[in-house]
Amino acid sequence: MSVLMRDEAQTRAKLVDVRRYTIDLDLTTGDETFGSLTVIRFTVLADHDVTDTFVELKPAELRSVTLDGQPLDPETLDGNRLPLRNLGAGEHELRVDAVMRYSHTGEGMHRFTDPTDGETYVYTQLFMDDVQRVFAAFDQPDLKAVFELSVRAPEGWTVLANGVTEHVGEGRWKAAPTPLISTYLVAVAAGPWHSVRTEHRGLPFGIHCRRSLAPHLDADADEILEITRQCYDRYHEKFEEPYPFDSYDQAFVPEFNAGAMENPGLVTFRDEFVYRSAVTDTERQTRAMVIAHEMAHMWFGDLVTLKWWDDIWLNESFAEYMGYQTLTEATRFTDTWTDFGVVRKGWGYDADQRPSTHPVAPEAVDDTAAALLNFDGISYAKGASALRQLVAWLGEKDFLAGINTHFTRHRFGNATLADFIDSLAGATDRDVHAWADAWLRTTGVDTLTPRITNGDHGTCALTVEHTGSRPHRIAVGLYDQDVTDEGRLTLRRRLDLDVPQTDSHPIGKRPALLVLNDGDLTYAKVRFDPESFRTVRAALSGLPEPLTRAVVWNALRDAVRDGELPPATHLEIARAHLPRETDLALVQGVLGFAITQVADRYLAPDERPAALATLSALCRDLLRRTEDGDNPGLRLLAVRHYIDVAAHPDTIAAWLAEGTVPGGPELDPELRWRVLGRLAVLGAVDEAAIAAELRRDPSATGQEGAARCRAALPDPEAKRAAWEAMFTTDDLSNYLFTATARGFWQPEQADLVRKYVPRYFEDAVAVAARRGPAIAEAAGRWAFPVHAVDTETLRTGEECLRDGGPIPALRRKLADQLDDLARALRVRQA
Repeated sequence: MSVLMRDEAQTRAKLVDVRRYTIDLDLTTGDETFGSLTVIRFTVLADHDVTDTFVELKPAELRSVTLDGQPLDPETLDGNRLPLRNLGAGEHELRVDAVMRYSHTGEGMHRFTDPTDGETYVYTQLFMDDVQRVFAAFDQPDLKAVFELSVRAPEGWTVLANGVTEHVGEGRWKAAPTPLISTYLVAVAAGPWHSVRTEHRGLPFGIHCRRSLAPHLDADADEILEITRQCYDRYHEKFEEPYPFDSYDQAFVPEFNAGAMENPGLVTFRDEFVYRSAVTDTERQTRAMVIAHEMAHMWFGDLVTLKWWDDIWLNESFAEYMGYQTLTEATRFTDTWTDFGVVRKGWGYDADQRPSTHPVAPEAVDDTAAALLNFDGISYAKGASALRQLVAWLGEKDFLAGINTHFTRHRFGNATLADFIDSLAGATDRDVHAWADAWLRTTGVDTLTPRITNGDHGTCALTVEHTGSRPHRIAVGLYDQDVTDEGRLTLRRRLDLDVPQTDSHPIGKRPALLVLNDGDLTYAKVRFDPESFRTVRAALSGLPEPLTRAVVWNALRDAVRDGELPPATHLEIARAHLPRETDLALVQGVLGFAITQVADRYLAPDERPAALATLSALCRDLLRRTEDGDNPGLRLLAVRHYIDVAAHPDTIAAWLAEGTVPGGPELDPELRWRVLGRLAVLGAVDEAAIAAELRRDPSATGQEGAARCRAALPDPEAKRAAWEAMFTTDDLSNYLFTATARGFWQPEQADLVRKYVPRYFEDAVAVAARRGPAIAEAAGRWAFPVHAVDTETLRTGEECLRDGGPIPALRRKLADQLDDLARALRVRQA
């Protein structure tokens, strides 16, 4: 059995107390495997005279096992479980000597060779149950222990770990013992890292990347370290418990599946955050938010850890909320909630309207396979939104008091939702247990709709119709037309309102625009009254605050998805107002939705060319507006999206030939591959051009760009080769699989790839079963034929879910994709 059941974990936690792991890894044994020697000291609790239990590991070869000095038969390993039988009460020592296999899917010990310079790097990602790919363990979050780690590495390598590491000679490195932490939080990163080190408040800080990225890390080192210091200081103002580990390293590692991982003292990030090419300030803000998010985990998740995976929100929702809020309070990025509103929140709304939805704090998480599926827009975005609403309702002072009580009670231990609510309840007179039941134990998105009634003397009253069950504390923005500029709106006032209401609320004269949830403090879909919607169409860009505009754009997005607003009308509003938008997050978020959802899915194929022409004209307006060079970030967004919607190759081919966009920017590697990818879709380049660009940029990113371009060529042989690479040979790393998948399906090539649509469901099931959850997630997310919005694809997909036997990770992705496909069909028919 490869998954751990919650009942089994609860039983094992009552049997054993794990004291210490001593782990010795040998990374010098070759390119395929590494040595793993683990000594586990544990105690069988006194109220059990004789008992049986097990440890987990997934070795390539199990060399030997001894328990209290007596050999055990390695052949007793059953799948990933090594049974330990007839254990008496008291202390025991288990010694496991194994050979483990390197990964190329971002799970366990991932190994990567940089094509730029041939240097090799390895790092661990042990989340959920992948520790078993690296060393033997009692692998569940509530069996915390001290970890002592030593590593033998090739000469010239540096080894990073949870604690401060020391090179003791002959390629051997020792890490300082950790405090009590969970097995999934152990971390190692080894290779010829380029490092920038400093100290802050007596604590060693370091940032690290591969050598080929050194100039790019050095260019941003001051910014990254400044954000780190600012967040560190702000958390120490909020939290009474000091930072609990002996150092703080941040390693930017290759081919990382997530955004980052909160390993205590050694946070790992995807190294796309080391920018090789020009980026917008919003992208820098995103990197800063991830830094803030991961540092919050040092308290939420590492110091106090969930007892079982049903409380993953205690990790992710808090880190998400704290990341955005702390960034706003402590850094130059003071408008982070706009980005959250227009990007992250939609992720939560979408997830919460699918059949796979679950409560923020679900009760039915019976095993680790089920738990893995809950790392989604609900645990992150909805959970963070719920916490933002909690702070609005409770007040930040009481919220922080409850949090600090929680840390004090459970430091270096484990906690549950009930524990957290009890900590909060002690800090306030409000009924937080009822709040938790309403917000954390329920599913779905509430909808708030304004009803304005006329009263005496030209005054009006507001009633908010509420579909759903949760209480909401919201602000209502009343906006009037600016008397000097009909395109501008001015805020008359904001009303604080509790929903459900006990009575209608007087609002004075009817406003030109009434915005429910102004300030975006709750989690709900909002609608407009008819007069407000007319104002939105005429003057959306005239709203004074970007967060209000984000609420309005989200409402329009929801209305399109719900079949209440024609997709073409959404495009008309975008065409009218985005050219005047100043907030980069809004431009990026709205354009992204307009291209990938409205044009590519919600409009019928014969309407798509006109939609692309509209979007192209919108981007040209943004380019004209930014010719003076005052807003390079906005210009960069306009260039990127102009490339993405180009229906004819001439203009962007000329940019590639000249190496620049007229008036800037010059084409850096990211833009060059972007242009080449679009030209490949349009059939305006061939393999020779792709190979030439790869010679120009032989980096890992270049390899991914070439894979995407080759898969995008409108050629039957190119499609066959890409399909074979994804679904037959199993040679592609996680990143190259994704790059190939992202190139393969193109709406312009629907006829060419039609025969692959039914094949997808059979081949995706097979590759997921062979290669595991990371590739299953990539196959479900990126390799799904999203362009094929038709009833036959839906029927075939539903048949696969019913009879095809996909592994849980793929089943969840397919279920979500098929629900989105059914929604797209409904939108087209509305």
